[in-house]
Amino acid sequence: MAAKWLYWFEELNSGDNDRVGKKCANLGELTRMGLRVPPGFAVSVEGYERFMEETGAGEEIRKYVRDNRDHLHEVKSQVAASRWIRAVIESRPMPDGMLEEINTYYDALKAREGNGELSVAVRSSGAVSMPGQMESYLNVHRRDLVIQRIIQVWGSAFTTRAIAFRLEKGMEMEKAPIGVAVLKMVEAKSAGVVLTVLPTTGDLTKVVVEGNWGLGESVVSGEINPDQFIVDKESGEVEATVSRKTKMVVYHGSGTITTDVPDDLQGKPCIDPEELREIVRISREVEKYFQVPQDMEWVVDRSQPFPANLYWVQARPAKYAQVKEKEAEYLAELMTRLFKF
Repeated sequence: MAAKWLYWFEELNSGDNDRVGKKCANLGELTRMGLRVPPGFAVSVEGYERFMEETGAGEEIRKYVRDNRDHLHEVKSQVAASRWIRAVIESRPMPDGMLEEINTYYDALKAREGNGELSVAVRSSGAVSMPGQMESYLNVHRRDLVIQRIIQVWGSAFTTRAIAFRLEKGMEMEKAPIGVAVLKMVEAKSAGVVLTVLPTTGDLTKVVVEGNWGLGESVVSGEINPDQFIVDKESGEVEATVSRKTKMVVYHGSGTITTDVPDDLQGKPCIDPEELREIVRISREVEKYFQVPQDMEWVVDRSQPFPANLYWVQARPAKYAQVKEKEAEYLAELMTRLFKF
């Protein structure tokens, strides 16, 4: 019997990073904590390796690398290699056995939700940090499109920058420690990010919430100026900056589009005060649980009442400026001297 390579989120925890990638492992941990995470399953790193072996794509890539190794340190050759490798991967059909197993999980997810037509996100979940942004696909319908998107996520692990990274580290070119998350889409009223630290200064007494109408891709990508709420952890005092939000990402067909925000919503906060308080409360709980500041992604469902409408689709340690204590003391003393009259 073949080894297990597909997992429901509730079967996973943060210790499964090497098995399914960071995103899937953390979604599993959040699910175990009792947070509202959209239901879904993970395709493990082993699933990728099995695909490469059974389709022959791995051996074909190894041969290509052997034949072109003398030129692969040139940027133009890396660009060509990226294009060629991704074409090889994406031209291979999913092996029958793997196809059947993924379809079984997808059908079971549909049955769980009692929904005849299920819309899912197919997101990359790297086990290690890799240069270059891997692809994610939203609002995916039907079995065949889910399979296609999983293969495309695998292919997207071979950006030009990722190939350069492999060469620099002496890694095998066909290796890509990448999992894939397949999770139910939320009918997003609004979405965004929350950091339990002020990233520019390293201020651990603040929580920063940013958001926009529609799906969170417009916030994560930096395409718009989102609403921003800086909340004091102790007093709960809120410093709000409500931006004029003219664009948002919404469902369209079997995917998404960027469209205009309705006039009456452009200057209105994308979350209500009670939703903001709940985002801050839960993010602080997760920070306490992991013992490090968190960078999380939230979605507010338009079809459910508060607080059941708040979902979490990402959690990871936050990156932020860290000023050493002695450096901070020196800067404070220097500022005192400079401004003393």
